[in-house]
Amino acid sequence: MEDHAIVDLYWSRDPEAIRRTGERYGGYCRAIARNILPDRRDAEECVNDTWLNAWNAMPEDRPRLLAPYLGKITRNLALTRWRAGHAEKRGGGELPLVLEELGECASPGDALQAVEAAELAEAVNRFLRTLPERECGVFLRRYWFAEPMAEVARRYGMREATVRTSLFRSREKLRRHLEKEGLL
Repeated sequence: MEDHAIVDLYWSRDPEAIRRTGERYGGYCRAIARNILPDRRDAEECVNDTWLNAWNAMPEDRPRLLAPYLGKITRNLALTRWRAGHAEKRGGGELPLVLEELGECASPGDALQAVEAAELAEAVNRFLRTLPERECGVFLRRYWFAEPMAEVARRYGMREATVRTSLFRSREKLRRHLEKEGLL
């Protein structure tokens, strides 16, 4: 079923929308949640909460593409749940590593707060548009989807060491870009 048809189901308040969303985007949203949350039950609950959030807050402009819309909801819910677990010293998954890596170029202090700042997000988006497609994909897979480096390497047919090097260089470029924009 196409995205526009699923959105129409949400707008008509048809419970079939949830089932169709789960069929089409369940794996995608679970992958995002599992990359952030160490506990599979937490990840699954996060995905279920995504469907509820979509049900309750489908925007008036009706998203043309559900994947980024649902992915953002899932990611935000997973980050919120991760913060709660991390505050209780139960952290895990890829997120601590991702934040540590980004902390090298984002700002001193709490990297998670820096990443969430709207001005920084806009600068990062401008930076990403300057990267070649593959380099941008590797960067996003690691730092947006919080995929393990081994998974990124497999996805792009690269060695893990090559991924590490690419990410290091991209972080350096990002650091220089943020310095140039006065954000560091």
